[in-house]
Amino acid sequence: MEHEEILHRCFRCGYCKLPGNYVDINCPAYLAFGFETYAPAGRMWLLRAWLDQKIEAGQRFAEIMFSCTACGNCVEQCAFPEFRDRLLLAFTAGKEALLEAGIVPPEVRDYLTRIQTHGNAYGKPVKKSAEWALGLDIDPFSDQEYAFFVDDAGAFNPRGQEIARSVALLLKKAGISLGVLQDPLVTDGNDVKAMGETALFEDLAEKNIQVFQARNIRKIITLSPHSFNTLKNDYPAVGGQYQVFHYTQALAFAMKRLAFSAYLPEAVVAFHDPCYLGLHNADYGSARMVLQAVPGIRLTEMDRNRKNALCCGGGGGNFFTDILSGGEDTPARARIREAAAAGAQILAVACPLCAIMLEDAVKAENLDNTLRVQELSEIVTERIDFQAP
Repeated sequence: MEHEEILHRCFRCGYCKLPGNYVDINCPAYLAFGFETYAPAGRMWLLRAWLDQKIEAGQRFAEIMFSCTACGNCVEQCAFPEFRDRLLLAFTAGKEALLEAGIVPPEVRDYLTRIQTHGNAYGKPVKKSAEWALGLDIDPFSDQEYAFFVDDAGAFNPRGQEIARSVALLLKKAGISLGVLQDPLVTDGNDVKAMGETALFEDLAEKNIQVFQARNIRKIITLSPHSFNTLKNDYPAVGGQYQVFHYTQALAFAMKRLAFSAYLPEAVVAFHDPCYLGLHNADYGSARMVLQAVPGIRLTEMDRNRKNALCCGGGGGNFFTDILSGGEDTPARARIREAAAAGAQILAVACPLCAIMLEDAVKAENLDNTLRVQELSEIVTERIDFQAP
């Protein structure tokens, strides 16, 4: 197994499952299940024991490994700079070894089968991947500066489609030269790669790169932070070199072109940092710049924010496999309680997966009368003065 030589160097200090204040729990799987085996250090020791043939891998072992959301908190908090950057790589390699051995949770197997068969997590025909944009007053991509890339949730999930339409229309309103990709596109492969299915990821990436090359695309704006991460950091190794931006990054520098309504009521807003924008790509500012430019928005911060933010629990494919579901201590429900404690009236998100996870959690916490989860573009749009030129 690749990176196995670092497994013996972990002595389970436990920092990897904590945020910087060493008070809360920041590992989503450990928070949900409460067993040390679900924490990063526990995974390190389990992998070492399996490779040393001291234990056999079964379905419980596989569930522990695939419950990792790949949020990156362990990389941020690990006390050992000599190998901290390789922690997630080691866990991914462990998942890959389990896949090769055929020891896979049924939910993971079904997810990967849908991806391999249909090119997306919803099992939908890939030719329908652009139907989310039907009826929008936005041109298909031709020679605009940016192509807008929408992944599975934005293309096929009803709530994700609403978010995709909202973001696309707002970017156009902000004067960004943007075209919608009408070509059949497969999933970006970010979560597939995090699950250890390297060959499948490369196949998906190559198919999308062929579309980009045929359209002579050089600049891409993504809806999802997951797409942003993999197109920016992983596609170059497969032959795809592009300038890639998450939509919040493009919007942050176009806010001055928008006119807002006067006399808007004040709203207290907390921002939930998505892992693949924050921890994986160190952008904690773009979304906050957008919110700060909106009249009437007063930003507050949850205790865990920026590099200490708690993952919603949907990364690493867990949004689709739902391994972390159930119980009061799911990361999404913990995040909602934290937003409420911070006095937020609105919890702003900039990822369709986070939006769906946290909206469900608000209902589970019975806080939907006092706290609203809203996607960033929706917050901005409802305050725009559409009568202004």
